[in-house]
Amino acid sequence: MAKTKTTATNIPEPALADHDSQAQPLSVINDDAPAIDRNSFANFPIVGIGASAGGLAAFEAFFSGMPADTQPGMAFVLVQHLAPDHKSILAEIIRRYTRMEVFEVEDGMQVLPNCAYIIPPNRDMAFINGTLQLIEPSAPRGQRQPIDFFFRSLAKDQLERAICIILSGTGSDGTLGVRAIKGEGGMAMVQNPDSTEYDGMPRSAINTGLIDYIMAPVEMPAQISAYVARAFKKSPSAVISPTTKGENALKKILIALRIQLGHDFSQYKLSTVHRRIERRMAVHMIAAIDEYAKYVQQTPAEAEALFYDLLIGVTSFFRDPDAFIALEKRILPVLFNDNTAGSLIRIWSAGCSTGEEAYSLAILLQEQMDMLKKNYKFQIFATDIDSRAIAVARSGQYPASIATDITPERLARFFTISPDGGSYRINKNIRDMMIFSEHNVIKDPPFSKLDLISCRNLLIYMSGDLQKRILPLFHYALNFGGWLFLGTSETVGDYSNLFVAIDRKMKLYQAVDDNSAPRVIPSRYSRISVAPELSSTKPAVKENVPVKMSLRELTEQGLLQHSPAAGALVDVQGHIHYIHGRTGKYLEPVTGEMDSYNILKMARQGLQLDLTIALHNAAKKKTTVSCPGLRVKTNGDFTAVNLTVVPIIASAATTPAAALYLVIIEELPASQVVLPLIADTVAVASSSPVPDENAHIAALRQELRIKEEFLQSSNEELETSNEELKSSNEEMQSVNEELQSTNEELETSKEELQSVNEELATVNAELQNKVIELSHANNDMNNLLAGTGIGTVFVDLKLNILRFTPAITKIIHLISSDVGRPVAHIASNLVGYDNMVADTQMVLDTLIPKAVEAQTTDGKWYTIHIMPYRTLDNVIKGAVVTFVDISELKKIQATLQELEARR
Repeated sequence: MAKTKTTATNIPEPALADHDSQAQPLSVINDDAPAIDRNSFANFPIVGIGASAGGLAAFEAFFSGMPADTQPGMAFVLVQHLAPDHKSILAEIIRRYTRMEVFEVEDGMQVLPNCAYIIPPNRDMAFINGTLQLIEPSAPRGQRQPIDFFFRSLAKDQLERAICIILSGTGSDGTLGVRAIKGEGGMAMVQNPDSTEYDGMPRSAINTGLIDYIMAPVEMPAQISAYVARAFKKSPSAVISPTTKGENALKKILIALRIQLGHDFSQYKLSTVHRRIERRMAVHMIAAIDEYAKYVQQTPAEAEALFYDLLIGVTSFFRDPDAFIALEKRILPVLFNDNTAGSLIRIWSAGCSTGEEAYSLAILLQEQMDMLKKNYKFQIFATDIDSRAIAVARSGQYPASIATDITPERLARFFTISPDGGSYRINKNIRDMMIFSEHNVIKDPPFSKLDLISCRNLLIYMSGDLQKRILPLFHYALNFGGWLFLGTSETVGDYSNLFVAIDRKMKLYQAVDDNSAPRVIPSRYSRISVAPELSSTKPAVKENVPVKMSLRELTEQGLLQHSPAAGALVDVQGHIHYIHGRTGKYLEPVTGEMDSYNILKMARQGLQLDLTIALHNAAKKKTTVSCPGLRVKTNGDFTAVNLTVVPIIASAATTPAAALYLVIIEELPASQVVLPLIADTVAVASSSPVPDENAHIAALRQELRIKEEFLQSSNEELETSNEELKSSNEEMQSVNEELQSTNEELETSKEELQSVNEELATVNAELQNKVIELSHANNDMNNLLAGTGIGTVFVDLKLNILRFTPAITKIIHLISSDVGRPVAHIASNLVGYDNMVADTQMVLDTLIPKAVEAQTTDGKWYTIHIMPYRTLDNVIKGAVVTFVDISELKKIQATLQELEARR
């Protein structure tokens, strides 16, 4: 199903191990992954509440909505933006609204239910194994993101029991924390922006599309209590039972997702799907799964919400730093060494989520290239099925809290901070490496000819069967010797024949690059293996073949060497290819269908037996075979003939495709006729009044010898036919295998063409986005130039007009059709200043700006600034001439001069 949802992209490994504890072990789960002691967790929900300093009223409203005499059965942790030297009075304020114990946190404090905990000033705070740990802030003042810091630690520790609330505040603090908590199956709630004093933080969280509830603070406690009662007071089996009814309802939910959104989750791990469905049921207070199935079928918005819940990914820059260090030290140097300078390096980040890990790869590549001082071209295909995540990744803009994941050196080098300090944006040179696309790794054609695939924490969410389809697909997409980068809880499982572990701990693998491994051709529902020797076939070399001699020429050329004029050209089976001369005395048609003429069937009595034996011996011995003195029955009489079978021996230029033999029948003159042959001898002997017994016995022996030779010849011919049939059968099997191989190669070509088409579509979509950005930038520049009211003219190196602002038309008579004309051809309203062309040329020659004052015919004064036009690459492409109105300044100067004169 999934294209690579981020539902896998970045989930903390220990959490995953716990999540999947009741499921069947997968081949990709690492048995060596550290286990989590569930007993060390707080076994009650933890509610983290974040707000800026201006959110004091929201805190008051929240606790005022909680009945003072209730025991909520959960703990509340309040994180507020505070000045380092500010003493918080929030604890005293909260105590007015609740009977719960309220504490200002001390380092290592154990969290207990029905208590509220408040962060102290000048500290970051993390939730670890049921305790609150205080940490000295590392980020400078103004760039700290304490809410994100706490929420992310809470998600990793509490998993689905984590609940986060974003109240009034500026900036985007808390947004990444919301992603982390939702990624672990927790719940997220946000104050309605209309009720906030500052709506920056709530709106930033809402824009993630992950928020479960948006409401006023006073309404939140009741909703949280209802959610907790539904989500945690029942066992999972009470919500999604293993009964047939429960299974059918689950199937209906998955079918609804597939029909409405086109994505199939049926092969995802059911434990993960169950947890997400349970959370959605708790959000909507639905008790039975069959009721929720109907709700999903009838409510497209809920189907979409469930879809994004299933795809939530927790990701960050350089997540699992040790793994990225191993990639940087062990893989990238080899990757660059295997490619010459200027070559293209192709990488696929599957399940890229919001793009942090894909950009991390790009940063490492840029650093490696700068260190080698060589230029390479990069294509990083970053894909995911979550269109919203792809939009975030494509923009390359992230909250300021990413500073906790990136070194200050990289932050300064590869990022640009926004004017308000609330976000960072990836620099353009890194963004240009990326090609972001919506892509389903299961059903969409894979990218091909890749040097590296990064697919981290995606496989752990898939069933074993689905993993067995994905890993061979990655092997197909990689060049032989390419690299595979998996998450810390994943392995290649049973596919050690396709991938060799380079660093088993850091999950770095290399595709097998020798011919012993078959190349896997991916398709949507099956995989076909092609032997390496069939994967690439060299085209046959077409040679110049001489024109073969015709059958007539072959027959006549053979007959020229013999005196008789009667003969036939036949193959080893006796099929006639050509007849020469008068052969009717010796050959006659046979009864039956005449699909072909066969000389052995057409031979007359007295010729057939000897012809069969002679043709067989000629084919076997490759020599001429003669049978003299044969008596052939012709029209009631017998004709004495000599039979000769000659193999056709010709040059390579004239040899036909099959071996041919020339059958020559030569009639003997009467003087050369000898005693009658066997049949007549027998007849004469039998009619003689005094039988010659010796002659009779000799005739019988001769006949027996001939029949034995014929029988032996027939046996040999039968054996030859059997061998030929076996050979034909083997050839047919070989042809069938070749055809199958050709079909597989065609299927491979089809898949590769689909992959190329997918890449082209992806690149086209990226280019369209860049065109839109360029159009926006162009519109902004046009409005900026028009809004300044300063007349400006842009000219090229030949002083031809490139563009101008509307304000210049009051000074120089320009219209849109003047673009491209020399500026010297245009009339102006300037008085006493005719050197603009010369001054502009001088600026282009010397690159020294110039400023002069001039007056127009209507009495206005302008300062004319002439400066070189420089590109981003510091190349001079022309000049810029601006006209700044100084009429008021001139008037003031004149007034001052009059006053001075009066003194």
